[in-house]
Amino acid sequence: MTARAIMVQGTASHVGKSVLVAALCRLYARAGIRVAPFKAQNMSNNSFVTGEGGEIGRAQAFQAQAAGIEPTVDMNPILLKPDADTRSQVICLGQPVAAMEVRQYHDYQRVAWQAVTGAYDRLASAFDLIVLEGAGSPAEINLRDRDIVNIKMAAYAQAPVLLAADIERGGVFASIVGTMRLLAPQERGRVKGYLINKFRGEANLLEAGLKFLEAETGVPVLGVLPYVFGLPVDEEDAVALTATESLRNAALDIGVIHLPHISNATDFQPLSAESDVGVRYIETPAGFGRPDVIILPGCKSAVVDFE
Repeated sequence: MTARAIMVQGTASHVGKSVLVAALCRLYARAGIRVAPFKAQNMSNNSFVTGEGGEIGRAQAFQAQAAGIEPTVDMNPILLKPDADTRSQVICLGQPVAAMEVRQYHDYQRVAWQAVTGAYDRLASAFDLIVLEGAGSPAEINLRDRDIVNIKMAAYAQAPVLLAADIERGGVFASIVGTMRLLAPQERGRVKGYLINKFRGEANLLEAGLKFLEAETGVPVLGVLPYVFGLPVDEEDAVALTATESLRNAALDIGVIHLPHISNATDFQPLSAESDVGVRYIETPAGFGRPDVIILPGCKSAVVDFE
């Protein structure tokens, strides 16, 4: 029997897709449904090593934990680990294949798609429900013919799509309407509801905007979700790192040099959890200050990053 599916896509990167998928996995698991997460292709230098010895994105490991199951390479069959602006190490089903330039990877995508569909089929035969995660935005029109993680994957899994948007950064209504406008009609038809994420304040103040969205696009807003502070979730890449991440007046000031291709930055999160330790990511000489400890982190492109 093939599992049913549901998919969370986003209007942009870092809108909260990974956490929303984890939340759905936990809710369905608590309801007694055998559920598993799935992301066809991930791009991250922060990876997780499964019990079988393969690498996957940390988000899929976290989502598997939420579902109460062991992470496997089938949950993230393609992992891209950038080591330059136009080159990534390609991990297929947990194992490194090669470092590929963008055009090389485009040529490889037929092989990648076979790995993706095979992994999904194995999960779908073992579980009742698969909760899929998209990447970035499905409306990247320059990538439409090479996108194997958003609309193409939703079509393969026959999954209805929940479109998530981040209201904290502003422009949430434009981002939703713009995304829907750029989708092809058959793609637009897969979107069954919106989730407005990271809201702070009185939700009733959004009423006029929510009514506009539904009238403009014909798709309902299914929920307005609050901003939750302190979620113990590993970030997948450096997009979320800030120059000053924790206590400014801490007894111990630790400075981490923020290299362009920093990898496994989550290694420093246990330090941030200490009440008297401040961890800050230093991006420029002006922000160096007088730290007690300096950490030179690992990266995927040491020659370029240390120039």
